[in-house]
Amino acid sequence: MAKIQSVRALEVLDSRGLPTVSAEVTLADGSHGGAAVPSGASTGAHEAVELRDGDKKRYLGKGVLQAVGHVEGELARAVLGLDAADLPALDAKMIALDGTPNKGRLGANAILAVSLAAARAQAVSVKLPLYAFLRKAYGLPEDRWLLPTPMFNVINGGKHADSGLDVQEFMVVPTETPSFAEALRAGAEVYQVLKKALAALQMTVAVGDEGGFAPKLATHAEALDVLAKAIADAGYAGKVRLALDAAASEFYHDGSYVLEKKPRSAAELGEVYAAWSAKYGFVSLEDPLAEDDWSGWSALTAKLGERLRIIGDDLFVTNPQRLKRGISEKSANAILIKLNQIGSLTETVACVRDAQKAGFSTVISHRSGETEDPFIADLAVALNAGAIKTGAPCRSERLAKYNRLRQIESALGAKAEYAGGAAFRAAAAAR
Repeated sequence: MAKIQSVRALEVLDSRGLPTVSAEVTLADGSHGGAAVPSGASTGAHEAVELRDGDKKRYLGKGVLQAVGHVEGELARAVLGLDAADLPALDAKMIALDGTPNKGRLGANAILAVSLAAARAQAVSVKLPLYAFLRKAYGLPEDRWLLPTPMFNVINGGKHADSGLDVQEFMVVPTETPSFAEALRAGAEVYQVLKKALAALQMTVAVGDEGGFAPKLATHAEALDVLAKAIADAGYAGKVRLALDAAASEFYHDGSYVLEKKPRSAAELGEVYAAWSAKYGFVSLEDPLAEDDWSGWSALTAKLGERLRIIGDDLFVTNPQRLKRGISEKSANAILIKLNQIGSLTETVACVRDAQKAGFSTVISHRSGETEDPFIADLAVALNAGAIKTGAPCRSERLAKYNRLRQIESALGAKAEYAGGAAFRAAAAAR
């Protein structure tokens, strides 16, 4: 047993140049671990609260000194002397101390920073890689080690760019490569070919928050055509597929979805997605409808769910209760998992396990405001998640996750299994 001896925190900057919380936990045996919490731009209304200071004189009101103070104050006092190996008990104590349903008093960013740092410190203490320690800590079977299929966000729209495109993310997904290493290679090569293609069209090749390009293309179909050609020109036709994150809550106004300046009902938007899917062979649609359009989600999943993964992000916000409703109403068949949407490691793991038991595919995800912390890479492997979203093969805060997965794949050797298209062709098996 290694008890928690000290907890420290800092206000640091994320990849957008905005403050976030970093924490470090030190154990009685001298082991220590740190973690930095990401931050979203396109955030769901039902996410746990990211505590910001609101002082317009500092970082335009985005400072996190209150959250840092909570880490070094109330949270530190609550967890000192606890066994860092018992992560569920640690998280439960911090959640109870906060006492709100959305972690709004102490801040999900404060609680999550301690949760992740403690896990890292204990992994160091027991001399295990983080992914292996997480398996043991949560009593998960160790008979299979799945490397997740990467979903590379290579063209940005919506809140992630000023491209004029309503859909937020256009992704390329290597479903038919033999290993994660080859998947990473495929994504990088398609990305470079796409860059040359956009430059030839005299489009900008500057990158957005997640490393994707933001060309001012006239229509979504034009963006999909450019992407499909880049995949073929890179030599990956049939091996790399397309996926979308619509983030439809962002273009839902007064009861209508305004796509390409035309108001549409949920059913009409579903017809657009069906046509795109048929033409371009999507493997998934994320947030195709607004976060509270439950009936629309159920109808769309019934329409397209046999063909592709319908992924709930803003719909579920990594919340077990919202997921439970989605399972009951068949609102989707996959869930996006973001640690800071729920605010603790244990709740995140529980949400993944609930989804997998229901036959949902699970996708571990970054946020637009990221740090160099690659925690989610280890988490994806620990949970056999099947897929991961962590941006384009560009920008060091994104590459930190991909490169960490390469390290894990190398360390696992023959035990490493690449998820590939299985994560999208059928629901991930419960593990």
